[in-house]
Amino acid sequence: MSDIIHLLPDHVANQIAAGEVVQRPASVIKELLENAIDAKADSITIILKEAGRNLIQVIDNGSGMSITDARMAFERHATSKIKSTEDIFSIHTKGFRGEALASIAAVAQCELKTKNDIDDLGTQILIDGGDLVSQHSIVTPKGSIFTVKNLFYNVPARRKFLKSNTVEFRHILDEFYRVALAHENVSFQLFHNDEEIYKLKSSNKAQRIVDLMGKKMQNFLLPINEQTEWISLSGFIGNIEIAKKSRTEQFFFVNNRYFKSYYLNKAVNDAYEDLIPSQHFPSFFIYLEINPELIDVNIHPTKTEIKFEKESDVYALIRSSVKKALGIYKLSPVLNFDNDPTWESYGMTSEIRLPKIDVDKNFNPFEKYSQPKVSTQEKINITELYAQNFEIESKMDTLFEQEDYNLTLLSNGLWQMEKDEVLYFMDFHRIHQTILYEKMLKNSKGNVLSQQLLLPYEYPIEGAEVHKLRSIKEKLFSIGFDVEIDSEICTVHAIPSDLPDISTGEILQNMLMELDEDYEQEFELFFSKTVAKFAALKKNQLSQKSSVLPLIKDFEKMNFPLYSPFGKNNYTVISLEELNKKMI
Repeated sequence: MSDIIHLLPDHVANQIAAGEVVQRPASVIKELLENAIDAKADSITIILKEAGRNLIQVIDNGSGMSITDARMAFERHATSKIKSTEDIFSIHTKGFRGEALASIAAVAQCELKTKNDIDDLGTQILIDGGDLVSQHSIVTPKGSIFTVKNLFYNVPARRKFLKSNTVEFRHILDEFYRVALAHENVSFQLFHNDEEIYKLKSSNKAQRIVDLMGKKMQNFLLPINEQTEWISLSGFIGNIEIAKKSRTEQFFFVNNRYFKSYYLNKAVNDAYEDLIPSQHFPSFFIYLEINPELIDVNIHPTKTEIKFEKESDVYALIRSSVKKALGIYKLSPVLNFDNDPTWESYGMTSEIRLPKIDVDKNFNPFEKYSQPKVSTQEKINITELYAQNFEIESKMDTLFEQEDYNLTLLSNGLWQMEKDEVLYFMDFHRIHQTILYEKMLKNSKGNVLSQQLLLPYEYPIEGAEVHKLRSIKEKLFSIGFDVEIDSEICTVHAIPSDLPDISTGEILQNMLMELDEDYEQEFELFFSKTVAKFAALKKNQLSQKSSVLPLIKDFEKMNFPLYSPFGKNNYTVISLEELNKKMI
C-alpha cells in the first residue's frame, strides 16, 4: 500500500486556517479595528462597498509600522503582542494570535500603506491570495491604511455562502458597536456605498451609547459603579421602561474587550426579576476592569468568550450593582448622573403649594335635574338602532347554537371539542396565528391593496433601526406599506388594507426586532410570520365560546392544518374508540 499522508501546500493550509479567523466581512472589520486600537489610533475611518464583499478599507492614525514590520505582519504566527508562553496569561491588547492579517491576505487581494514616526517614507505592500506581489517605499501619512478587496475571490465556495448585503452589513455593525462602545475616546467614521452611516466624535461612555443606540436612551440610562480590591465595575443599565423583546442592547466588556457570557447575563436578568415583563430583556453596557492574570481570553478563536478565575464573585458583584442602581434610580431616569435625585429631577421646578378647593355655594342636592330633551325623530332613530343590534346579536346566538360543536374550555387554556366521535384538544392562540399567517401570505402573493392613512403615522427610529428600515423599504412597499425614512423618523403614509388590529408602530418595531439572516429569501413569509406572531389573540382573550367559534370556521376552511407557522401543534386528537380502549 502506497503512502497516503502528505503535507498540504502552504496556500491551501493558509486558506483552511483562514476559515477559523475570517468567516465573513465582519470578521475582517473586527481584526482591522482591533489592530488600529492596539496601534494607539484615536481616529479611525471605515469604508465599505457591497457590505465588504468588494471593498473593506480601514484608515487609522496610529503608530504605523517600519518596512520590516509591515512585511512580517502578513506572516503566520507573527505578532508584536507576545514573546513567551507567560505573556498569553497577561494579555493587555486586542489581537495577539498572529494569524489575522495572514488569514485575511490568504483569501483576498490586500494592500497596506503604513508609516511610523521615525522613517521619512512609508511602505506599500500588495498581496494577492497570500502571495506577495510587490513592496516599495511611498509617501503616506503616519498610521496605516489597510485595503481588502474581493473577499473570498479565490475560495468561491466560501463566497457563495455569504448572506445578502443587508445581513452581512448587520454583522459588520455588530462588530463596529463592540469596538466603538469600548473605546469612546476614539473618533470613528463609517461609510457604506458612499453613504456616511456614523460619524462619532471622541466622547464619554454615556454619550457614545446614545450616539450609537439612539437618543431614546438619553433619559433612560442608569449608572452603575462598584470598586473592589481585585475588580472594578462601571457602566450603565437601561431603566425598566426600555426593556426590549431582544438582546440587541446587551454588552459586556472586560479590559475594554467585548465578550459574551450566558452566566453573567443571568446575573443581570435576576436583578430585573419581576420588574420587567416576561420575554423582555434589559439593556446594559457593563465594563469590567481586572488584572489580566485573573482571566483567560484565549479559549475561543474569535476571543468573545472569557474565563474568569472568580466567576461566581463576578456574578454576585454584577447582580448586586444592578439591583442597587434600580433601587436608587428606577423612579426617575436621568442622564446627568453627577446630580443627586431631587424634586427637579422629577420635573417639579416650582414651589409646592396646598391644593385649592372650590365650593359651589349655590349647589342644591335636592334639586331635580331635567333630562336633556330628545326630538321625536332622534327617539325613532335610537329605537331602530337598538332593534337592529338586538336582531344581529340574536342571529349570531342562533348561529352559534346551531353549530355542531361541543366545546369545553380546559383549565390550561386549551379547548376540547368533540366532533364526529373525535376529541380535539385545540390551542386557539396557535390556530389564530395560522389563520393570520395564511391570510397575510395569500394577500402578499396577490395584488396587494394599500390603505392610505388620513394622517401619516410617525414612528421614531434611531441607530441601527435606520439602516434596517432602509434595507427593507422596497420590500415593505411590495406588501402594501408606503414609508418615508430619514435619520430619526419613519413616516408611514399607507399600510396593507387587511392588516390586523395592531398599531403600525408596533408592527414596525416587531418587524425590526424579528429581522434575521434568512428573512430576505422570502420577505412575504417573514412579514406574514411577524404579523401572526404579534397580532394573534392570546389565550386569555380566547376564553369565551363566542371568541373561538369564528376561528373554527376559518380553520375548517383551511382543512385543519396540524402545525402553526412556527412548527408547533395547533391541536392533538384522540378518538372516542381509542379513549374507550384506554379505559379497559
